Amino acid sequence: ETCHVKKMGYDIDWIVPKLRSPTRMWRLASTITMAAVGLFSKILIRNNLLNRTKIHNRHVVTNLLDKRPKNVPLITVSNHHSCFDDPGIWGTLKLRHLLNPTVMRWSLAAHDICFTCWQHAIFFSLGKCIPVIRGAGVYQDAVNFCIEQLARGGWVHVFPEGKVNMTKENMRLKWGVGRMIFESPVTPIIVPIWHIGMDDVLPNEPPYVLKFWKNLTFNYGNPLDLSDMVQKIRARNASDEEARKEITDFLQDTLLKLKAETEELHRNNFMLNS
Repeated sequence: ETCHVKKMGYDIDWIVPKLRSPTRMWRLASTITMAAVGLFSKILIRNNLLNRTKIHNRHVVTNLLDKRPKNVPLITVSNHHSCFDDPGIWGTLKLRHLLNPTVMRWSLAAHDICFTCWQHAIFFSLGKCIPVIRGAGVYQDAVNFCIEQLARGGWVHVFPEGKVNMTKENMRLKWGVGRMIFESPVTPIIVPIWHIGMDDVLPNEPPYVLKFWKNLTFNYGNPLDLSDMVQKIRARNASDEEARKEITDFLQDTLLKLKAETEELHRNNFMLNS
């Protein structure tokens, strides 16, 4: 872990402790950052303002943000096709959520992309992003921090592919999300999300400039309650590794079904040639 950080040239060791015990000034700066980025995403995603956008089943997530019991955490998982996926996806939410930073998600972000200098580190940390170190495994600080937030009934968003999937191939999902679900004191509600078109808005090749009038489809899947699965895994004394794999494999199947459904919706939304 340390060697990864040293190679990068910027010390990120202060970030998670800071996020664990923020000052009043930090909270204020975080509120302003979250609201500003949220509003920007909303303007970008809003249908027929800058892009052509169709959002399916938004009520799934808005109901959970508004009404789930305080102790019940939320995990959202989605495909990752562009560096703008987060915050872009959250432009689909209601303004009342975007302007309330205590409701909004925590999100894992690559330490070697988002936290390479102090300016970026402060900006992303204020935006409730946690530096995750690729290759440091499921027991690293970032995953521990996510489990702490889930224990408080919070919302954590994960891109389980673990990187921007530029080739859009089916990748084995990382097991960190399986650990979060398995070790959370209250089993989280999980909402899968599939989206199409974000890599047209912010392409993955230079120059990295936002583009407009692209076709976007966002699809929120049905909420998943894996309490029974978690109980059965515990009852048979499965190893932590088996538990993580079984849960993550289930999420992978769910996301692949949602992908097929969303591709069909996208074709119908914009009458594209299949």
